Amino acid sequence: MTNLLQWWKYLWLKMAAAIIFYTAIPLPYINGLDFGGVARLAPGVGLMIGGILGLLDGVMNFLGMPVFTRSGLVVGVWIAITGGLHLDGAMDTADGLAVGDPERRLVVMADSATGAFGAMAAIALVLLKTTALIDLSENRSLVLMAACGWGRWGQQVAIARYPYLKPTGKGALHQEAITSLQDLLPGLFLLIGLSGLILLLYPKGLFLAVGMIFAGSAIATLTAAWFNHKLGGHTGDTYGAVVEWTEALFLCVLTMF
Repeated sequence: MTNLLQWWKYLWLKMAAAIIFYTAIPLPYINGLDFGGVARLAPGVGLMIGGILGLLDGVMNFLGMPVFTRSGLVVGVWIAITGGLHLDGAMDTADGLAVGDPERRLVVMADSATGAFGAMAAIALVLLKTTALIDLSENRSLVLMAACGWGRWGQQVAIARYPYLKPTGKGALHQEAITSLQDLLPGLFLLIGLSGLILLLYPKGLFLAVGMIFAGSAIATLTAAWFNHKLGGHTGDTYGAVVEWTEALFLCVLTMF
């Protein structure tokens, strides 16, 4: 019994550290949090974020708010919950990739000033998410959870498979937490379980459930691979870009289902 309580306490403290690291959700002060290994819990944090967004969307729908307005507010709160962490990374990555000289890309990405390409990337991501949500009239809560979960699983793929391009930084902490492809399995099984939940709730939703698994895993893997191809590795900024583009493209693909 004592060991079980200690395990739950350890899990709660790790989850609290992951929430503080990846989101702007206010939590009471907790002394002695260890942020090592938070990357392993990233898909779980994603499901939590998606669940909050889904609850918000459901409340607004109950109050009679039109889908256009609901979708815009959901995306706005989506950015606020993460503190713009991943969107900022996507913007910095876009500015870096716009540079013709590969050797200067990391220098440009480290610059806190946002360039034209970063602004365009942010606009594109917000538009893609908003318009896709407008077209997704059913299962919006589960779809939001899946999008946030697969986005962060894509980050884990980038961490596990590709080199980190900076000697220091937040990304280095992630590299120590995820060292092999086996570390991707818990998040993968968690997201497959989410698709299984769709089948339990909607027995006729087999096509959607299977489509979510294939679309999520494929987009997450290919997005991480694409940024590695362009830069020869990953940084903290590209981890954020993987999250954002996986989320947006996943929602766009689901509109076909």
